[in-house]
Amino acid sequence: MGEVSRGARAVVVCPDIRGVSYDLDAEARLEEACGLALAIGIIVVQATIIPVRDVKPNTLFGAGQVDNIQAACALEEAELVIVDGALSPIQQRNLEEKLKLKVIDRTGLILEIFGERAATAEGRLQVELAHLDYQQSRLVRSWTHLERQRGGFGFLGGPGETQIEADRRMIRQRMARLRKELEQVRKTRALHRERRGRAPWPIIALVGYTNAGKSTLFNKMTGADVMAEDLLFATLDPTMRAVRLPGVEKAILSDTVGFISDLPTQLVAAFRATLEEVTAADVIVHVRDISNPSAAAQKSQVLAVLADLGVIDSEDGISTIPIVEAWNKWDLLDSESREELAEIAAGDDMILPISAVTGEGIDTLVTELDTLLTQGAREHHFLLPASAGQKIAWLHAHGQVLSEEEAGSDAEGPLRALHVRLTPKEFGRFESI
Repeated sequence: MGEVSRGARAVVVCPDIRGVSYDLDAEARLEEACGLALAIGIIVVQATIIPVRDVKPNTLFGAGQVDNIQAACALEEAELVIVDGALSPIQQRNLEEKLKLKVIDRTGLILEIFGERAATAEGRLQVELAHLDYQQSRLVRSWTHLERQRGGFGFLGGPGETQIEADRRMIRQRMARLRKELEQVRKTRALHRERRGRAPWPIIALVGYTNAGKSTLFNKMTGADVMAEDLLFATLDPTMRAVRLPGVEKAILSDTVGFISDLPTQLVAAFRATLEEVTAADVIVHVRDISNPSAAAQKSQVLAVLADLGVIDSEDGISTIPIVEAWNKWDLLDSESREELAEIAAGDDMILPISAVTGEGIDTLVTELDTLLTQGAREHHFLLPASAGQKIAWLHAHGQVLSEEEAGSDAEGPLRALHVRLTPKEFGRFESI
């Protein structure tokens, strides 16, 4: 987007519109908006909640409220106003004219972050597509040459298309090209998933609200160096690494983009593909910032997205994939909260208190994941030629060899008897060797 510069001083305003039901309360929404601004390097000089009784079509806020925002901007020497809500193009343009400052809404701010963070080809394509979709509705506001007209073609061409029409046409063409490119990227990803489904290694997907600590946990479990900062949307692209569990030689751990409340429509569509990895997982780890006062509301947001992806049945609420809740940031709780939450966690095998920073509870989490991934394991007896070294080594690497001994010989030579515990997936792979 290139419209918001790092280090810009901003006033953040959170409209609390009467009659609108929000997922989070006004204080939590304001705190989240400030977190989004900090994630892009903006300095928040003032943050305030503004109750809105009647939405003004031209400016959203009333005249007196706009004057108050202007006074706050002048006092704090702000260069930017961030409105934590959706502004129509007209509201945005009118506010900019009245405040004589750049104004961006929640969608514009999140697009800025996405544009800076996206690292893979798919991520960049999705960001550009979402940005163009957002931009084409705002040509009225941001382009100064809109009334110019281009000459018509040929001798009989009329006055020609206006600049705004030409610009919109160019945006539509670019969006069509991007959608084709994205389709190709998705096909490639689907092939990769299919390949992993055949050979593969079980997949553990980390999901959770943004800034819950997924990337810190990912780094702790894999020894990887994924960007893990105390920032909203620190991770935008799915990252995968191999991990070893006690009973599983190799599993794939997948770190995904953080979920967020009221994600703008353009971004829900654009970023859905990055979450498709979750639908191919064998186990989902829902990482929750249990120290956050809005933890319950954040959980419902995450479950709603998983239901939208088809992972959770929207009618009965039952998940098709086992979900482990990792209650992260346990180290930040006071002793009273710990005791209270520990009682709840003790009554549910699928809830595990952890601290990705201190490492507390990580071993228990690994053990639980191992149990879930190997719970379908059965014992098998194999009689193999001693010369089949590759197959015998494979069983040692991928299964739990309970016993191995000489078992006489046949025409081809000595035989070995192996008693091995294997999961159905591993047994299927062994059969295809």
